[in-house]
Amino acid sequence: MKGEDSLEQVMREENTENSFPVLTIGSLDRLSEADYRERCVDRLIEIAVDIEQYKGVGRLFIP
Repeated sequence: MKGEDSLEQVMREENTENSFPVLTIGSLDRLSEADYRERCVDRLIEIAVDIEQYKGVGRLFIP
């Protein structure tokens, strides 16, 4: 949270129970690994299918 325009600060101030989550890939360095990419995709699909459950949570790290 570096400054009033940082993503973290905006999420804290603007997040509501109807806000979609911010998705963050846990390890960009591992995206070259097929297994890691598949786990990311699986998690993205899980979130998309059940998006109503994730509204208002702020940030989700995948996988």
